[in-house]
Amino acid sequence: MSTPSNLSDRCYLILGASGGIGSALARRLVAGGAQVALGGRDAGRLAPLSRETGGLVITLDATRPSEVEAAASRAAEDLGHLDGIANCVGSLLLKPAHLTSDEEWASTLAINLTTSFGAIRAAARSLGRGGSVVLVASAAARLGLANHEAIAAAKAGVIGLTLSAAATYAPRGVRVNALAPGLVRTPLTARITGSETALKASTALHALGRVGEADEVAAAMAWLLDPDQSWITGQVLGVDGGLASVRSRG
Repeated sequence: MSTPSNLSDRCYLILGASGGIGSALARRLVAGGAQVALGGRDAGRLAPLSRETGGLVITLDATRPSEVEAAASRAAEDLGHLDGIANCVGSLLLKPAHLTSDEEWASTLAINLTTSFGAIRAAARSLGRGGSVVLVASAAARLGLANHEAIAAAKAGVIGLTLSAAATYAPRGVRVNALAPGLVRTPLTARITGSETALKASTALHALGRVGEADEVAAAMAWLLDPDQSWITGQVLGVDGGLASVRSRG
C-alpha cells in the first residue's frame, strides 16, 4: 500500500495523533496532499507533529464522545470540511480477569471502545459529504490469547460497532471499517518490544516471523480513508503478520 496520491482536497481528523500509529498516519496523509487535524489530550506532545505536518492541533479527551463531536465540528469548520475520522486512541492491558481491577476494566473500555463510539457519532454529524471512518480493533479480538480478557472484550466491541455503524450510515455515504493489528512496535507496546524474552515469545506467534511497525498499520488506515476505496465498508482488515489466521511450521 503506497502513500495515497489523490488527497489534495481531503481533510481528516486523527484521534490519538501523538501516538506511534497516529503520527505515522498524519505524515502519510499529508504526504498525499491532505490536511489533517491532530486530536489528543496534550497539546505539547502534538506540537512537533503539527510543525512537521502543518496539522491543526485540537486538544480533547477522546473518552468523552461530546468532546470528539466538538473536535470534529471544529475540524470541519477550520479546514473547510471533513472527509474522515481515524481513531488511533488505544491502550494495552495484559492481565487475567481475576487480577483486573474495576478501574482497569472501565479504563480499557473507555479508551478503546468509548473513543470509537465517539468517532462514529461525530462522523455521523460532521461528514456532510460522506467519507470514511477507520477504527482500530485487535487480532486479540479474533482469537483466544491468554491474559487479554479486558482488551479483547473492548476490541471485540469495536468490531461489533464497526459492522453496525457501517450498515447504519451506508445510505449517507459514510464508510466504516476497522483494522485488527497484531503486536506493533510503538511507545505503547515498549514494555513488550523492549524485553528480549517477551519480544521473542510474541514474534513466534506471528507467521511472518516479526512484529509490525507503526507505519505498516498507518498505511492500511490511509488506504481505507482514501476515497479510491469507495466500495469498501463493514470490513475488519487483519494487519497482523498472520497472527489471527495463519500458523507457520517454521
